[in-house]
Amino acid sequence: MTDSSRPRPASDDFTDWTASDAAAWIAVPAEDDDKYSRGVLGVVTGSSSYPGAAVLGVEAALHTGVGMLRYLGPTRAADFVLHRRPEAVTSAGRVQAWLLGSGVDPDHLDDETRDGFETAVASGLPLVLDAGALGLRERATGPVVLTPHLRELARATGRSLEEVTADPAGAAVRTAERWGCTVLVKGHRTLVAGPDGTRLAASSAPSWLATAGAGDALGGVLGALVATHSEAALHEAGTLARLAATAAVVHGLAAERASGGGPLTVLGLVDAVPATIAGLLRGA
Repeated sequence: MTDSSRPRPASDDFTDWTASDAAAWIAVPAEDDDKYSRGVLGVVTGSSSYPGAAVLGVEAALHTGVGMLRYLGPTRAADFVLHRRPEAVTSAGRVQAWLLGSGVDPDHLDDETRDGFETAVASGLPLVLDAGALGLRERATGPVVLTPHLRELARATGRSLEEVTADPAGAAVRTAERWGCTVLVKGHRTLVAGPDGTRLAASSAPSWLATAGAGDALGGVLGALVATHSEAALHEAGTLARLAATAAVVHGLAAERASGGGPLTVLGLVDAVPATIAGLLRGA
């Protein structure tokens, strides 16, 4: 087979999503905005075993920028969330998007998590599904973006880890087409495939970002972006893919800022998110 006749790798179909691309998808509040018009994110993450996942996702979402965040997970995790972020609201009410599943074991759901999942999937609103909520895609009534790492993607699709690792771009495309969802596959080069054919890649993350909790923070960044662009996510094809790629850029650049060339913590990454967004908006 000649070079010209050899099939192109799926990764060749992905367009790099740059900092300037990401900047265009940051919602800057106007003078007449209030906490509701800026976007309200509903969050059902964490568990009694992994309350930290809830804290990291909530922290990241609030640092990215929403008007309000409602946390509806289990009591132990809610206590940790409120201790860290007293501005979080722990009662049900109006939201514009949902973040579900980080730090959740789908085989052992507590009552609060189960109720929150049911409310979210029936809402018709955009959903960001991570980890223990990936299976909810089958019952979702609104648009969905999935955020698996390679092991989770392999389990969810019934493919071997070796097969998915060998061709993550192809796995992302096949999954998006088969399930009709936007798929963000985490990695040093984050790949985003939309069911409409959108193919984007973000490569801003340093290798130090391979650390526990990084995916929880990414979910929070993405959840905030989706909540602030809820109407577009509901009605405009490709929006969730662009928001997912933007989240990956913000997440990666914040990690680079927090790292400074060395190790980082996820809370350090989260603390760097506002300055990272300010830099994107300035064109830095």
